[in-house]
Amino acid sequence: MISLNLSASLNPGLTRIRQNPTRFSALHAAAAADKPFSCQYPLSLPQIPNLQIREKPFLSITKRSRSVPAAANPDGGESESEEAAKKEKKAKNLQLGIVFGLWYFQNIVFNIFNKKALNVFPYPWLLASFQLFAGSVWMLVLWSFKLYPCPKISKPFIVALLGPALFHTVGHISACVSFSKVAVSFTHVIKSAEPVFSVIFSSFLGDTYPLAVWLSILPIVMGCSLAAVTEVSFNLGGLSGAMISNVGFVLRNIYSKRSLQSFKEIDGLNLYGCISILSLVYLFPVAVFVEGSQWVQGYHKAIASVGKPWTFYFWVLLSGVFYHLYNQSSYQALDEISPLTFSVGNTMKRVVVIVSTVLVFRNPVRPLNALGSAIAIFGTFLYSQATAKKKKIEAGDDKKN
Repeated sequence: MISLNLSASLNPGLTRIRQNPTRFSALHAAAAADKPFSCQYPLSLPQIPNLQIREKPFLSITKRSRSVPAAANPDGGESESEEAAKKEKKAKNLQLGIVFGLWYFQNIVFNIFNKKALNVFPYPWLLASFQLFAGSVWMLVLWSFKLYPCPKISKPFIVALLGPALFHTVGHISACVSFSKVAVSFTHVIKSAEPVFSVIFSSFLGDTYPLAVWLSILPIVMGCSLAAVTEVSFNLGGLSGAMISNVGFVLRNIYSKRSLQSFKEIDGLNLYGCISILSLVYLFPVAVFVEGSQWVQGYHKAIASVGKPWTFYFWVLLSGVFYHLYNQSSYQALDEISPLTFSVGNTMKRVVVIVSTVLVFRNPVRPLNALGSAIAIFGTFLYSQATAKKKKIEAGDDKKN
């Protein structure tokens, strides 16, 4: 109990309380009940310097506030937050479906008109250069009109980009050479063997793979071999071009991971735009040296075979525009989904392209050739599953460490 040793001369209010204990008890009871108390005569305090009086009473009892949980929906339905989350998920799935649809459609259009242009103008070096030129102009327009944020270009970034851009150039021109010599479907079957080169080159650089990954590349090799042996339009130049394209794109991916790790602020679309511009610088001078002397004569032959110049221009323009657009859509899809889903989508895209080009160009397909193509593509699907499990295991190990 706390006692106040104040004299009556200094605290007349306290003296009055002592003289009338009944009123003091009433005051205490009123304060405990958290009710206002009216006194017939005020309790006065003397004027003491530097004494601050609180607005709240000296003696008070506070009630604890209890938090009441949100009431459930009386109708038994979903809450507003759950409905909003479902709507957002549906919108995201719809957007992703549109991106996938555009990716497939643009790839089909590119392959069809690229092959049409190469059939009448068999000079893949110039056509590949124009496709990179179209992509470069597209990105420059987006950056100039601020339709897409321009990346911050620095000297270290350009140096780090030299290797990936070089291998991208090798992969792109080799694929175009293959398209000019064999059927589009055959080139895509051989290009489905890209995981084989990825595992081999990555292993040489120190990466390790589980047995499931090594086993998954066996059907790819078997399927591609069967498809090559039974291909009606088989050409050694077309086969070697597709194989070199696989090597180029695999080395591009490997060097991109190793040299561009410190430039993660640059997104995939801007990265591909910079690679396209630098690849054009690499490719066009070599294209002039390799086949530049044949372009004028080949142009006149192409116009004569087509009949209308604008038809040929239209084919070339569409091949260039849609080459960049389908790559742009693939990067946008990769930003929204997991690498496994992207790999599966890429495998299915190859199937759609093969079937579409076979129907458009009416390429004869033997049963064994179709079987080999199916086995090779199924092997790429198994490879995607096996590598996804490997990445999950590595991610779990990183968290433990």
